[in-house]
Amino acid sequence: MLRRTFFQMAGAATGMAALAAAPAEARVEININRGNVEPMPIAVSDFLQGDLGRKISDVVAADLKRSGLFAPINRSAFIEKISNPDAPPRFEDWKVINAQALVTGRVTQEGDGRLKAEFRLWDVFSNQQMTGQQFFTQPENWRRVAHIIADAIYERITGEKGYFDTRIVYVAESGPKTARKRQLAIMDQDGFNSRALTNSNDIVLTPRFSPNKQEITYMSFEGQQPRVYLLQLETGQREVVGNFPGMTFSPRFSPDGQRVIMSLQQDGNANIYTMDLRSRTTTRLTSTAAIDTSPSYAPDGGRIVFESDRGGRQQLYVMSANGAGQTRISFGDGSYSTPVWSPRGDLIAFTKQSGGKFSIGVMKPDGSGERILTTGFHNEGPTWAPNGRVIMFFRQNAGAGGPQLYSIDLTGYNEQLIPTQGFASDPAWSPLLE
Repeated sequence: MLRRTFFQMAGAATGMAALAAAPAEARVEININRGNVEPMPIAVSDFLQGDLGRKISDVVAADLKRSGLFAPINRSAFIEKISNPDAPPRFEDWKVINAQALVTGRVTQEGDGRLKAEFRLWDVFSNQQMTGQQFFTQPENWRRVAHIIADAIYERITGEKGYFDTRIVYVAESGPKTARKRQLAIMDQDGFNSRALTNSNDIVLTPRFSPNKQEITYMSFEGQQPRVYLLQLETGQREVVGNFPGMTFSPRFSPDGQRVIMSLQQDGNANIYTMDLRSRTTTRLTSTAAIDTSPSYAPDGGRIVFESDRGGRQQLYVMSANGAGQTRISFGDGSYSTPVWSPRGDLIAFTKQSGGKFSIGVMKPDGSGERILTTGFHNEGPTWAPNGRVIMFFRQNAGAGGPQLYSIDLTGYNEQLIPTQGFASDPAWSPLLE
């Protein structure tokens, strides 16, 4: 069962206890706006005490490494063995192995059975502590503690919010290609803690998170009838958004979570509608003799990007939230699809098909600055990390048995395979958990 808050965090204003944060002149930082950033050497020591402490530090190191911005140093190179994480380390020992930052920590069990995890981040060059925080949780939630610690380190060094304490909902695929079973599944962003959300032979497509993180919308062909559903992650309760004639697909929440925007197909055409989830009233936003689909709101809710073949092939269009001012923004070779607005509001990610290949790219909301991040036999379905710095998508390689999930940095570097138990497609990244 997923809960909004697994933790009772010490402290008041920020929900975390700061353990003597360092002055602002600490020198360790990464400018993530530059392309091809050289990863920062960082030492993540074993958290005291015991096996669980080491597991937490392993997850912290793995998160930081996977971001492409950090290069955790092999612990066999460490000179000093941390025995008291509260005391300043021997900085010279860490300079010798070229560590620019050092993470120390401890894990203890409270009298009530809760786990207490605390860490400190040290600037090796300036001999200062940069930040220190502590968390309380139930022992079974230790992996989430590790992700939150990695987020805190990422934010302190880069100045940007992290994205490690998040979930991915996706379509898990299994079985032979001619009889593929597709279920909804959810997992941590690093591929761990995967579990099924549905268990039937009906096709499921396009799962998307609500801004409140406890609800998803998706499309299912249950009973051979395509419908859009809402699923409560905590209770497992689900409901049909509405019964519409024809086909409904590509549902997505509005930024405030009060509406679902989707495409409804009737008489061979598909247009974009919104539905108010409280009143269940629908509003039609496009009216063309074409296929308008894959709508996605800007984070402020004021504009919508969508794909349409009204010009002869799939291209990207932007309109106001009320449907006014529909303007084409993609003009490159090939066709464009699956647009999704960055949570920062500055870019739109898309799939581009050209020359027999599929690419994942980004462009500005006015269509300028198009950049291709990765190209392959079949790449599709981009989704943004909540900090707008990383994109996940699914890829089907030529001759492969099925699709897999990948992530890539916004600069086009650091492509990573996301481990899943079987084939996987159609990922959707959650907001940061609370």
